[in-house]
Amino acid sequence: MPENEGLHAAVAAGVLPAEDEFALLLRSIVVVARAIFGARGSSIFLYEPETDELVFAAVAGDDEQGLVGKRMPSSRGIAGWVLSSRTPLVLEDVQQDPRFARDVAEGTGYVPKGLMAVPLLHDETVLGVLQVLDRPERAAFSLREMELLGLFANQASIAVALLVAARRARAALAGHGDAAAVAALAAAVEALEGERRAAGIALVDALARILA
Repeated sequence: MPENEGLHAAVAAGVLPAEDEFALLLRSIVVVARAIFGARGSSIFLYEPETDELVFAAVAGDDEQGLVGKRMPSSRGIAGWVLSSRTPLVLEDVQQDPRFARDVAEGTGYVPKGLMAVPLLHDETVLGVLQVLDRPERAAFSLREMELLGLFANQASIAVALLVAARRARAALAGHGDAAAVAALAAAVEALEGERRAAGIALVDALARILA
């Protein structure tokens, strides 16, 4: 990351929520998705370009939280296909689809029968995948439900984009001592109102330019 971008990211770190808050938001998205669709499970994978892997970022079930942080190659399975193709997918029987990676599913402790999956897109960048697994009554997922899942994906994409920005900002802070002071100032400015806030923002921007 160029130095001036790093400084701007560092300033952002002073006003962006902590990662655990984003984790709670993503968890709420998959919990609501599971409830709305009457599904067995729901999960969000995040894509890490540095390692070219998909990482479990959120799962709906209380007994599935051990999956959070688990990784797999981005080229594997249904989620990998949805990520690379940027295309939503509905499968009635995953076992009959050549894109299904049974070993990956078995590694999670649950092998689904059917699923819906949509890519998480933000500004033309693919950030991950949101999926919903199985319905207890085994009814087929409908096109209308796929559209609804797309709305959930849009909300998740916004949260994930903020999470990525926060991670980059904190990485910039870790490697730039002066920027830490600017970030702290930015956090204080964020709490101001009216003309004082406008003046504070102008000051932070000026400091960032000087440090750059």
